[in-house]
Amino acid sequence: MLTIFSMPKAFRGLIGVIQRNAIRSWTLLSPKPEIILLGTDEGTQEIAGELGLRHLPNVARNGRGTPLVNDLFRQAQQESRFELMCYVNADIVLLSTFARSVETVSRAFSRFLLVSQRINLDVPEAINLDGTWEASMKTRCRTSGAEGDHTAIDVFVFPKGMYADMPEFYLGRLWFDQWLIKAARQAGLPVIDASRVAPVIHQNHDYNHVAGGQEAIWRGKEAEHNFGLYGGVEHAFTLLDSTHELTGGGRVRRVWLRRPRFTIRQAAWDLFVRRTISARDTLKLRRKFWQAKSGKVSC
Repeated sequence: MLTIFSMPKAFRGLIGVIQRNAIRSWTLLSPKPEIILLGTDEGTQEIAGELGLRHLPNVARNGRGTPLVNDLFRQAQQESRFELMCYVNADIVLLSTFARSVETVSRAFSRFLLVSQRINLDVPEAINLDGTWEASMKTRCRTSGAEGDHTAIDVFVFPKGMYADMPEFYLGRLWFDQWLIKAARQAGLPVIDASRVAPVIHQNHDYNHVAGGQEAIWRGKEAEHNFGLYGGVEHAFTLLDSTHELTGGGRVRRVWLRRPRFTIRQAAWDLFVRRTISARDTLKLRRKFWQAKSGKVSC
């Protein structure tokens, strides 16, 4: 059985709509997970009560009021009824394929980290979670979704106790997500990428909930703090550093040389496509095949 935990933002406007969509999608997973919502932001206690979820209000914060990730993880692992944990950002919709992927991987390994790529999708309305909602969401992903970058990771499944000693990262800023992969890799544990069969759906939103907006999240003082704790080189541990992947046939298989292959593809794209766009436009040789990928993917 699985415990999902998350710390939502205040339930206002669009962010309130998409967080409600996300959390309600988690309640429909089978087997039904335990769900713990943390924090005291507006609406968190109310939705926990409405949906019968657990609520832990008191999360440690820094001097600016930003929650500390290590306390979030500590409390969730301490209070969880189950041995398998899942941290997920509160704007992420999970489908039934995700729950099945967790079961598959947990049968293959006792200690592991499971991650998955996200699909970015505009969802400005409340999702009607009827019997056909998953099929509808998959269709929307195929027609208007955009594949998320390998550096953006929003969901992490791991056994309880695996992250007992975590630095004081600030929630909602860069680098703590990639540190989770780094810590697993440095401990010699398998990192399994479920993207092929169970990508997660990220509902697009702005960053007005943070003073300074997206710029503060990416390059502000708190992001610098997180990078200092992360250490090393930017984006050194991402989905490219997974050791295994889940296949469509339900197998967990070893993967090799993901990052070098990605680097070679990027270099080839830059050399043969991006740098020749102007010349091909002039010669009227530019074809759709050579243009940058649309980003449309399939759930």
